Amino acid sequence: MQYWPRKRSSKSHARLRTHTSKDATPALMAGFKVGMTHVAFTPAKGMSKGQQVVWPVTVVEFPPLRVAGIALYKKDAYGKQKAGHIVDGDKFYQRIQHTKTKGSLEGIKLEGIDSIRLIVQTQPNLTGIGRKKPDVFEMTIGGTPEEQFAFAKEKFGKDISLPDVLQEGMLVDAHAVTTGKGFQGPVKRFGVAIRSHKSEKTKRGPGAIGPWRGGKMTKVPMAGQMGYHTRTERNKLVIQVGNEPEKINPKGGFQGYGVVKNPYALFRGSLPGPDKRLIKFTLTKGKEEAPALTYIKQ
Repeated sequence: MQYWPRKRSSKSHARLRTHTSKDATPALMAGFKVGMTHVAFTPAKGMSKGQQVVWPVTVVEFPPLRVAGIALYKKDAYGKQKAGHIVDGDKFYQRIQHTKTKGSLEGIKLEGIDSIRLIVQTQPNLTGIGRKKPDVFEMTIGGTPEEQFAFAKEKFGKDISLPDVLQEGMLVDAHAVTTGKGFQGPVKRFGVAIRSHKSEKTKRGPGAIGPWRGGKMTKVPMAGQMGYHTRTERNKLVIQVGNEPEKINPKGGFQGYGVVKNPYALFRGSLPGPDKRLIKFTLTKGKEEAPALTYIKQ
């Protein structure tokens, strides 16, 4: 019951309701999941001091995010409401429908504005995933409205690269849409026990579905959609941030993805979603010491 209803996500990338940073800097970075490999290192302290330790890692490719516009928000009795937006028409991808906004950055008045967000778009055409249409979403930044506007004005029409947001040793939250598995039964979907071969009607089903009252009970495990859900995995360690893809690319590229062409990062453990899925990473307060890698499997 932690997630209900278990329905398909409306988009292939996660929707973030809140994320921010302390100062006027980006609080989010998005990249495409490449695949998994493993790394080795020798810790200088701890129970495994002096011994080789092997960790599974996930490779994520980060082409730069293009700042295509800014959005203005004001606060009223019902919460934050959008007060307008300005889009860079020359660099905004033409296949995305958007409303042309009159005015320019010079004519924006911050009176009554509570916050400013960046409208960013991915650049999958710089990768080898075979897609041109970008994903468009908003990115919050910290600071006062004046500091936010100054940062947005500086970055308007420019790129946000991986080193601007993520560094080695950071603990970040990963937001993504999981791998879709279609319509599945309750045994695979919820792990209910398979009943005896002498049971009536069915074996791969719950023992009882409750009283007949014209609707399904939400607490009864039943068949339905499995996978393609928005999920968050917290405190993922950034092991390495690199700008030389040849150090991690295997011969022939990663299976199901291809060759990494842009800056990349290695995260400890697995991440939600299949290969080529867009994953968003938000900053946390945690930080650890990144290990000095001695081996990366190619």
